[in-house]
Amino acid sequence: MSLRPLYDYVLVKQLESEHETLTGILIPDTAAEKPNQGEVIATGKGKILEDGNRHRLEIKAGDKVLFGKHAGQIVKVDDKEMLVMREKDILAVIEA
Repeated sequence: MSLRPLYDYVLVKQLESEHETLTGILIPDTAAEKPNQGEVIATGKGKILEDGNRHRLEIKAGDKVLFGKHAGQIVKVDDKEMLVMREKDILAVIEA
């Protein structure tokens, strides 16, 4: 199954979080917080404005992004959890 986001929605795969602290303490999956970083998998074509024009998204597939702790809706795609969120819920693009 594949998803194609509409309008200003974005499909994001959450990046794995570190399961070990700097001092070597292992954190079990049940105690670890969900990461707030991810990779954009797909984007919609943009929001349609009142004048009928389309506002293009500033992000694209492949971008690494930072988003809020409670951003997005969890969906399962091929047994993998992903997030669908609006572009405005993305706080920043992570540039290397």
